Amino acid sequence: MARPRLPKSAKPPQGLPDRDTLIAFLRDAGEAEKADIAKAFGLKGADRRALRHMLKALQDEGALGKRGRKGFAQAGALPPVGVADVVERDIDGDLFVRLTKAGEDAPLVRLAPGAHEATAGAPGLGDRFLVRFVQIGENEHEARVIKRLGLAAQKVLGVVRKSNREVRVEPVDKRSRDSLILFEPDARDLRDGDLVLAQVAGASDRHHGPKRGKLLEVIGREDQPRAASLIAIHAHGIPTGFSPAAEAEADAAQPPVLAGRTDLRDLPLITIDPTDARDHDDAVYAHADDDPNNPDGWVVWVAIADVAAYVRAGSALDREAQDKANSVYFPDRVEPMLPERLSNGLCSLRQGEARACLAVRMVFDKAGRKLGHRFVRGLMRSAAKLAYEQAQTAIDGFPDDVTDPLLEPVLKPLWAAYRTLKQGRDKRSPLDIESPERRIVISPEGEVVSITPRSMLEANKLIEEMMIQANVCAAETLEQKRSPLIYRVHDTPSQEKVQAFADFLETLGVSWNKGEAPRTDRFNRLLEQMRGTPHAEIVNEVVLRTQMQAIYSPDNIGHFGLNLDRYAHFTSPIRRYADLVVHRALIRVLGLGDDGLTDTDIARLRETAEHITLAERRAMAAERDATDRYVAAYMEDRLGAEFEARITGVTRFGLFVRLKDTGADGLIPVSTLGTEYFVHDEKSHALVGERTGQRWRLGSLVNVRLLEATPITGGLRFEMLSDPDPADPKAPRPRLGVRRPMGNRPPAGRGRRR
Repeated sequence: MARPRLPKSAKPPQGLPDRDTLIAFLRDAGEAEKADIAKAFGLKGADRRALRHMLKALQDEGALGKRGRKGFAQAGALPPVGVADVVERDIDGDLFVRLTKAGEDAPLVRLAPGAHEATAGAPGLGDRFLVRFVQIGENEHEARVIKRLGLAAQKVLGVVRKSNREVRVEPVDKRSRDSLILFEPDARDLRDGDLVLAQVAGASDRHHGPKRGKLLEVIGREDQPRAASLIAIHAHGIPTGFSPAAEAEADAAQPPVLAGRTDLRDLPLITIDPTDARDHDDAVYAHADDDPNNPDGWVVWVAIADVAAYVRAGSALDREAQDKANSVYFPDRVEPMLPERLSNGLCSLRQGEARACLAVRMVFDKAGRKLGHRFVRGLMRSAAKLAYEQAQTAIDGFPDDVTDPLLEPVLKPLWAAYRTLKQGRDKRSPLDIESPERRIVISPEGEVVSITPRSMLEANKLIEEMMIQANVCAAETLEQKRSPLIYRVHDTPSQEKVQAFADFLETLGVSWNKGEAPRTDRFNRLLEQMRGTPHAEIVNEVVLRTQMQAIYSPDNIGHFGLNLDRYAHFTSPIRRYADLVVHRALIRVLGLGDDGLTDTDIARLRETAEHITLAERRAMAAERDATDRYVAAYMEDRLGAEFEARITGVTRFGLFVRLKDTGADGLIPVSTLGTEYFVHDEKSHALVGERTGQRWRLGSLVNVRLLEATPITGGLRFEMLSDPDPADPKAPRPRLGVRRPMGNRPPAGRGRRR
């Protein structure tokens, strides 16, 4: 960290400063470490100790915040330039960033429109940027993108464009301007369309123009069917592969034995997963409770792969699993957290094969209340591997050869137990948001065959609820044993988000008490009220945007979305490092082996929680980018076609729309909406014509035409075919600060404001 530099006129007086002087010093310095502050004021000995107490007191009262590990800054202060993550999206679709190394209480700053390009995919949650913070009002800043991060500094992921004069690398991210020129011998064997990783090697030979580049790696071809996921992996810095040491440890792993374990092989545990599941973490089984004190009650078993038995703390496998933090799933491939020998082999609960597991036996009464639970470290054998659709079809009365013998002894008891658990779930009233997912079907040749909605069957909900209950048991046990752990926490929506949500509902003629504390049952009543109406889809979307993001933390604040007081991830240790940490904690406190959580692990829990939270967001961003590119490739053959769409985002630079049939998202630039000036009215969530008052509103159904699809960037650009809504005579016209031309061609002397 650079030492703070103050203007000579602001040189502080010598001696222990008072409160206001210290805060003023940090305001001018931007940030400073304790040693910097002591040196600036000439403090030694007892005065240094007094300074430490003063800094602590100012932190406790909220006047100072931490910046990095050692630095201090005035609370809410922003550096001129910093690395920031996109962590929030508001109702209109605008994005907000927070400094990467700042705490959750650090200020959120709106991402300036200049981060977007009309033909490129928009930034999204999980992206990381180097930004410049610019004050645009008395208490308002915006973050202006300098460059997108993910690749190492000065590296460019791009496509080779060859001409008679030069070999150029054009970045796949159109928001980047870092084109490079390659020279011999690097460029000799390259072909036009090669996908490469290059590094800045020097300044341009000309006064203006691309910099010189050095070829680092040829990754593939831009027309390669599976290029989308390759680009996402490299662009977001997703760790790939495994070291020889980690592979050797995985190869040396042996099948489990019964010694030291509870024998669960006679329990007909089964796995129920998506059809395209690549690993199987969890298995379930249920039977009626034979305890006469629990009439009509149920016993539910959830068995989870015992990854801790193979991935020991401090091993090469452990270091690399922690670095990756999670598996990353793309439509055509997976970048696993563990080598295939474990992820698809010894740790995957394969049908008919003995597998090590950590299992929880849960007892519920007839009303769905949990009466008790206990964990065992066991040896199991999956009785069947089923897909959600296969299990659901059997329950609906159409079993196949696999499910028919399982129907009475296994499937019907599972469903009966789930319907009992559902009573408890309904009383708890977790958020019931319908957020349809799309499944991209890839052919063996790597082409996109179709984009279809994923069905949310009762079978999906059964597995989800049983996993939630197992996760709660893990958190409860560790709390009872006073063990540190990593919680999965989800904060209550902020007052600002709820206010914006209420403003949006007003535009639909729906009332919401702005002073009412956010509660899941209140959101659910609204969602039920809107179900079946033309606004149901957008209200679901906006309710989702109103929520905070869930994170990992050693500090428990509960889980708002699930309406739970304590919650920890336990059920997916093959693909999430957080779950492996929870497994080790349970092994330690329950005396289930010598491979539990170590003292070193405990000392680093906060650091681990922060890392896996950021890695999760990194994975989400990469998965989203790959999906956008595959969708753009699928849409490329449909240029000029017209579609039904819904406006899902209203911003100063244009409208985001989502197609009804495929769920594809794209942009309609504001410059193409007509000849008059439009202003973004944040309160009504609309673009409003300055002259006519006509408006484009969030949630409106429209017809659009596809103008451009760019698979290499994942960008879709549309043309609006519908007319705007008429002016609202009751709505005041929003005031324009700086008039901005919205026609196809800006008037002379006036450019677009960015």
